[in-house]
Amino acid sequence: MKSSPTAPAADELQPKTRTASPGEVFRVFLKLGLTSFGGPIAHLGYFRDELVTRRKWLGEADFADLVALCQFLPGPASSQIGFALGLLRGGPLGALAAWCAFTLPSAFLLIAFALAAPAFNGPLGTSLIHGLKIVAVAVVAQAVWSMARTLTPDKTRAGIALAALMVIVFLGGSFAQIAAIVLGGVAGYWLCRSGGAAPNGHLAFRVSRGVGIGALMIFFALLAGLPLLAALTRAHGIALANSFYHAGSLVFGGGHVVLPLLEAQVVPPGWISADRFLAGYGAAQAVPGPLFTFAAYLGAAMTPTPNGFLGAALCLAAVFLPGLLLVIGALPYWDALRLRPGAQAVMRGTNAAVVGILGAALYNPVWTSAIHESRDFALALTGFALLTVWRAPPWIVVVLLAAATVVLSVSLGPSP
Repeated sequence: MKSSPTAPAADELQPKTRTASPGEVFRVFLKLGLTSFGGPIAHLGYFRDELVTRRKWLGEADFADLVALCQFLPGPASSQIGFALGLLRGGPLGALAAWCAFTLPSAFLLIAFALAAPAFNGPLGTSLIHGLKIVAVAVVAQAVWSMARTLTPDKTRAGIALAALMVIVFLGGSFAQIAAIVLGGVAGYWLCRSGGAAPNGHLAFRVSRGVGIGALMIFFALLAGLPLLAALTRAHGIALANSFYHAGSLVFGGGHVVLPLLEAQVVPPGWISADRFLAGYGAAQAVPGPLFTFAAYLGAAMTPTPNGFLGAALCLAAVFLPGLLLVIGALPYWDALRLRPGAQAVMRGTNAAVVGILGAALYNPVWTSAIHESRDFALALTGFALLTVWRAPPWIVVVLLAAATVVLSVSLGPSP
């Protein structure tokens, strides 16, 4: 493919070909943002059908290579893939258009739920909120089950996952989660060298090393600078940005993993109650688009200001920004990095640790906050079976379990 010899040198983020306007990119990804139910793995299927099979924006090998890159990096994989595809077809404005179109529909729906939630104070509203918490049990259990089968297929990685779970259980807090991820990476480097060959392919982006280094410098500057700024200013808005930015920097393995990271950041300080946290997470299963938009719900629902729309925008930007910076930073180096056995081994260990972190979150706060008696357990088990055995879409499970909880509450009385 040829690039224009008269193209300005400063336009370093341009892909090798640019055959779609930002407006067209926005329309394509808005359709995906309104219809992509089911979480990050399902999103990849929607992307492939729409962009590889139907529109032929890129080939199968290039798409697989892009998926491998975004799964290697922390952050929301489906949103990172969408951002990169927008960059490929429409340049920097196309990347922004793709992210906005795919992300904002679910974000607006969850903000609306957060603002309307205080109205659910009566018996029916309380039962509905409890039903959403039971949904969270089924969804997180299904995520642990499927991720364990994929990411811990041998005794070594199962042992790393179990060790990570122990670190979380006995240490607790956000520091324990960071320690578990770091220790998982170190263990993977030494113990997981034989997990398979790196994929083949080549990413056809023209992102210069200078742009990549700049993005990585911004990533690390914010990672180190936001905690210092929060300590110096004691401003809640800065503390909020710091908490969500760090959570977005550590999420390996998909949107469900953001649950324990964010819970450790926002519930212990009293910014939001555990009940409202889990109710929002349950509601997030019923909307299309990336699960990371759960951050918009939290920002809108928190008690301290900024909250509402301003808090939602701040939290949404902070949780997505690190993953997008890492995509830009990795593009110039991915072809070389992905062939290194050490990098692949670290990733295997980190992914195994993520299974342990999510397993610990399944018990506390998800299970302990939602399962109070046998009928709660029966509903959660039903939801788990619907997701794993009958492959029901998550939004259908949300509707069925929430409705069943309300009906049982009316006929038998609320759960204790």
